[in-house]
Parts: sequence; structure tokens; C-alpha cells
Amino acid sequence: MQIDISPYDGAPFAGAKLALYLGERLAVILRDAKPGLIFANHWDLPGGGREGDEGPIHCALRECREELGLLVPEGAIVWGRAFPEGTQAKWFFVAQMPESAIGDVVFGNEGQEWRMMEESRFVTHPMAVPAFKDRLKVWIGERDPRL
Repeated sequence: MQIDISPYDGAPFAGAKLALYLGERLAVILRDAKPGLIFANHWDLPGGGREGDEGPIHCALRECREELGLLVPEGAIVWGRAFPEGTQAKWFFVAQMPESAIGDVVFGNEGQEWRMMEESRFVTHPMAVPAFKDRLKVWIGERDPRL
């Protein structure tokens, strides 16, 4: 698979998400159902806000480690882009790891549960976070322009 990651120019960014494929399916997290939480009770991808002066890739990998207990190697990332959102961009990455890594998941304390979901299900799921469905579709379109 060809690696296509936009370079980080040092511009401020708010956070990063990681569409993590373990084999052919995505690791997804059901957000908490707390009142006032944006997209409460929606299917989400690992990721979150930037801490300190970390770069976008390190932000996404740290968040994935905190939320799913997985040490995703930087070399597993195959695609990444910054997407404008509000006053600062948010980064979106795609990583691929073997299906066997499912057995290494240790669910953290954010969200209600995690599961593996087919890519086609996530991008059409009525309760998946809309922005992340759209960003994943961008990658799918670049991966396979025939779609």
C-alpha cells in the first residue's frame, strides 16, 4: 500500500483521529452518553485533543494508546491529512495493522465500548460521527478512485 501523508508544517492544530484497520475492519469506540457531550452515544474513532507541543501523528498514536491500549507504530500509518475545523485544523490518519492485534486491545476509560466494524458500515452508520465518516470517505476515494 502506498504511503500518502501530508507534511506537517508546524501550524497549530486542535487534535487528531486515527482510522485504525485491524485486518479488514475498523476499530471503533462508542462515545459516552453524557448529557452535553457532542455526538454522545455515537460511533467514533480513536483520537482526541493535542497535548503540549506534540505533532499530529504523535497525538493520534498517543490517543489510540490511551483509548485502546494499542501501540501503533508510526510506520503503520498509510494516509493523513489536515482538515479545517473551526479556527484550527484537525488531523485525520489511516493506519493498517494485522488482525491479530485485536487480541492486544485493552479498552481504556473513555467511551462505553469498542468493537470492530466494517468500513462500509461505518461510513453509512446513522450513529457514526459525521465528520469522521466524511473524512474516511475522502481516503477511500483516494485509495480507489473508481468508487
